[in-house]
Amino acid sequence: MSQSKKIRVLVAKPGLDGHDRGAKVIARALRDAGMEVIYTGLRQTPEQIVAAALQENVDVVALSSLSGAHLHLFPRVTALLKEKGLGDVLVIGGGIIPAEDIPVLKAAGVAAIFTPGTATAAIIEFIRANVKRT
Repeated sequence: MSQSKKIRVLVAKPGLDGHDRGAKVIARALRDAGMEVIYTGLRQTPEQIVAAALQENVDVVALSSLSGAHLHLFPRVTALLKEKGLGDVLVIGGGIIPAEDIPVLKAAGVAAIFTPGTATAAIIEFIRANVKRT
């Protein structure tokens, strides 16, 4: 992948969470930073998210959860990505996620969790430093 190719990020809201303001703020910040962003919208199943990641050939899947179902949904997404041969896709998460859940999510393959108040610049920097480019 040439340096001129934009990083492609899928921003997704898994589960029944109906709040997407934070996800839209992140999507806009990533776009403003020169990344290509695909936003899947609300109430996506892990299967729909992974199908979109495969179809869109993304470098990053950014998951957002405020509903409390992150311990089930985020690991399901990482498992399905591996199953579909997308284990090299960088997975990050954000939202209302208790500190004690973060190590569990990282063990399941989520590279980083960004909680409310994280500067968008920190998220952009993390993606740029950790995306696997071939």
